[in-house]
Amino acid sequence: MVQSQLFSNGIELASFVTSSNLLRKSWNLIKSRNVDIASNVGVGLSWKLYKEPNIDVTIIAFEANPSDSFILQSELVSFAKLKENNSLNFEFLSTKNISLNITAVSLFCENHQIFDQLKTEVISSSKLIITGLALGGSIASLFTLLLLESIDSKKKKPICITFGSPLIGDKSLQQALSQNCTWNSCFLHIVSCNDPLPRRFIKDHTSSYVPFGTFLMCYDSYSTCFENHESVLTILETSIHDQNQVFDSIEYENIVESLYRKTICKDITNQNQDMSYSDSLHACINLQLLALGLTPHMQQQQDMDITLVKKMEDLEKKFIFQKKDKFDPSRKLNLMKKDMVDLELYKKVSKVRNLGYYDSYKKMDFECDQDIVKNHKSLTFYWKEMVEKSLMKPQKEEASLRTRWLYGGTTYRRMVEPLDISQYYLKGGKDYVTKARSSHYKQLEDWLVEEATTNSYTNGSQNVTRDDVESILTLDSCFWAHVEEALISCKQLRDEKSSVIEKKDATRKLIEFENYVYGLLMEYAVSPEIFLSGSSYMQWWNEYKEIKGTLYSSKLTCFMSNAYNYNVQYVGGSYNFK
Repeated sequence: MVQSQLFSNGIELASFVTSSNLLRKSWNLIKSRNVDIASNVGVGLSWKLYKEPNIDVTIIAFEANPSDSFILQSELVSFAKLKENNSLNFEFLSTKNISLNITAVSLFCENHQIFDQLKTEVISSSKLIITGLALGGSIASLFTLLLLESIDSKKKKPICITFGSPLIGDKSLQQALSQNCTWNSCFLHIVSCNDPLPRRFIKDHTSSYVPFGTFLMCYDSYSTCFENHESVLTILETSIHDQNQVFDSIEYENIVESLYRKTICKDITNQNQDMSYSDSLHACINLQLLALGLTPHMQQQQDMDITLVKKMEDLEKKFIFQKKDKFDPSRKLNLMKKDMVDLELYKKVSKVRNLGYYDSYKKMDFECDQDIVKNHKSLTFYWKEMVEKSLMKPQKEEASLRTRWLYGGTTYRRMVEPLDISQYYLKGGKDYVTKARSSHYKQLEDWLVEEATTNSYTNGSQNVTRDDVESILTLDSCFWAHVEEALISCKQLRDEKSSVIEKKDATRKLIEFENYVYGLLMEYAVSPEIFLSGSSYMQWWNEYKEIKGTLYSSKLTCFMSNAYNYNVQYVGGSYNFK
């Protein structure tokens, strides 16, 4: 079987971008001296807003004070930390542990009230271009993020085009944006290989700054695009041809005009290079490096060239495979359904043994108990990844995703978390809820509560009625942890070595457990499986009944005193709780 060859479309993508009129429109507004276009002044920056007549296109161009671009600090600061001292409505940044360049974000914070007003003014535009030069481009990127957070997911997104801007964020920002290709594709960064500003924070090769979006790298009259942030970093690290060269930002005007005129890419393969490669990706990388003047023309530099080409090939291969294997909840959910079906069958088999699947998994006495371990691990891996990826997405996209998968996530949590609990207590663990519960279970539960509060989503998620009590899953996925803690309290009461204080505490906990169980029963929110003769719950009940004696009476003991109440009436949904 012949493996399909890999390739990079950077040259073609660059040709497509430069043949459009977007770069010219953006640059013309940045450097426009047209008196009809008013320049608005903020703190340390200005911006121009232009609406093209007859067509619904709005362009905003940001420009920072020249002095600010020269005093750029390399420090990264957490946006969450900045928010403590500023009333910023920018939840996307503050909830993702993102750090930003302190100069850019401080300038943004100083103008946040103006940006809120500007956002209101332009957010209804169907076609919106946001642009900026140098530090002004950094502000343009941040303002675009502010807009993206507010724009409905079905509406057209703005395009942000920056020229010669420094990097503004860390790996967390790049990861958050990469989780949503729609957001990430809104950013196009134009960078001349002769401009030192875009690589100011990465010249030591150990910087925490990471690029995002698409980069159009330019050299003379040639250009190529890179979407892979690791490839962009590599090019930025190696593409400055003269470290001491003075670069005037006005050069971007020449670059834009030159690239626009040159809509048909010249043949650049004749510069003493043998491009007869059998490897498509290898040929593409060579063409891209040649376009940027990074393929040497002298024989003694050939080894260095081979190293760079090999590195770029490896990075692009990694990027291509990551895109293919990118986490897709929709595609993988179908695979998870089989694991859930296997768990349902396991639940039925365990019930026949009068154990229930919780205690069957805890005991591991049968081969089918061992077989279900694989399903347990597979489901947990999937949902942990789902929650993690969802949390990395922009806030609105995260909310949309979790709503779509809320039923599946809730069913998974209620079915699978008891398996985690069984193994935890089997190994002698205590206080599972506060000491050992996985954060992804907590997050799935928090989302359910939030959805129930905001959208009247049924907390049960299963739409439990008196007609299907026998088939329900216990709504509290930590129910069995509470049972295990009740068993520990019973043991403490029976232990002669326990102090008076310890026994008093155990008694208090057991009364709380009684009320907790009875409350679930009243809501028909607990599976009848708990009443199977071999279950841990029935073990607790028998021990507790012996400890309390026949004279003790409570709502739960009255219910549990007659097996008909729970084996017939509760299962049939006919027990009259008072």
